Amino acid sequence: MVINEDNYKELAAQGKPMVLDFWATWCGPCKKIGPIIEELASEYEGQVIIGKVDVEEAEDLTAEFGIRNVPTVIFIKNGEVVDKSVGAATKAVLEEKVKALL
Repeated sequence: MVINEDNYKELAAQGKPMVLDFWATWCGPCKKIGPIIEELASEYEGQVIIGKVDVEEAEDLTAEFGIRNVPTVIFIKNGEVVDKSVGAATKAVLEEKVKALL
């Protein structure tokens, strides 16, 4: 799922935990974790909102969360950032952080 300024507030209003993968098309490590994020999105569908934020297309959202490096995956619960992962990470590491949101 693509998350940007147009749909972020609406998604956040659902009150579900969220995982936002901030990435860029030119970023090698981003391409590595992209498929992992997609797998987690389908595995946790209905429980956690998981999506990708292109830092070049969603500059306001990127600034709002203070993203300086990509990939950065942030984990949000009750509207607050509770965890984040910077750089490439394994599925096991990311899944552990997703489970902590539930």
